[in-house]
Parts: sequence; structure tokens; C-alpha cells
Amino acid sequence: MSAVNDVKWVETLTFRFGVLGALVADRYAQELAEHGLKPKHVGLLGVLDAGLGASQLEIAKLMRVAPSLVVSLADHLEAAGAVERLRDPADRRRQVLSLTDRGRDLLARCTARALALDAELTAGLTPAQQAALGAAFDRLAAAHGLPVHEDPAH
Repeated sequence: MSAVNDVKWVETLTFRFGVLGALVADRYAQELAEHGLKPKHVGLLGVLDAGLGASQLEIAKLMRVAPSLVVSLADHLEAAGAVERLRDPADRRRQVLSLTDRGRDLLARCTARALALDAELTAGLTPAQQAALGAAFDRLAAAHGLPVHEDPAH
């Protein structure tokens, strides 16, 4: 193991993840702008599509954001026809969000953009390296309570 003084800051995973993450987030945000969306809008669509949460409070906890942000995201998506707010039949005081057909279509388009960006970002890697990178990200994500790839062969 190297001494702390032997490692440059730019060589740390923290720095490299941060820089690559910012680069990828900026590129993806540019792709989504065509649809009038931001990555967190897509996150909300994804949560609804996966059935992970329906109430704005549940979604805020899952997305690790303030409930007020979920309200703002849902307002935007509702205006775009991508989600609808419905009264919870079990608790009329509570509203639940539901994905519309337009929302499913938007999510599919955004996923296609993400896959194209994935291919571009990993074009210099061999298939084995791409698989190893995916597996490493899944392990890191799982260790931090984030969603992981559900392919049993992965």
C-alpha cells in the first residue's frame, strides 16, 4: 500500500469519479434538454416505472431529495403529460403519482439516449472490460443502497 504522500489527489477514485460523473451528467443533461427534462425528471419517471414508490414522500426518500423537489419535478412532468396525480383510495388526503403512456414513452427515449452515451463512453473498452466495469458499479451501488442491474448473468 502506498503512503498518502505518494498518491496524487488526481489519482484518487474520488477525484476521477467526481470528474467523470460531472462529465457524464453534463452530457446526459444536454441530451435530455431536447425533451425539456433534466436527469432528476428521468429519475422520477424511473421510480414510477419500477413501482418503487407512488407517494411524493416515498419518492423523495428513494431519490434522496427534498419532498419539495419531487413536487416541482412532478408538476413539470404532469404539465408534460408524463405523470398524473391521483387520490389514494386508501387515504383520500394523500396523492399518488402514476406514469402515463406519454411518461413511459419519454422514459424509453431517455433510456435510449443513456444507452447511446454508455456505448460512446465505453467504446475504448473490450467487452470483458465493459462487463467488469458494470459489475464493479453494481457492487458499489449495492453497497450504498442504490439500484443495481438485475440481469442474473451479470
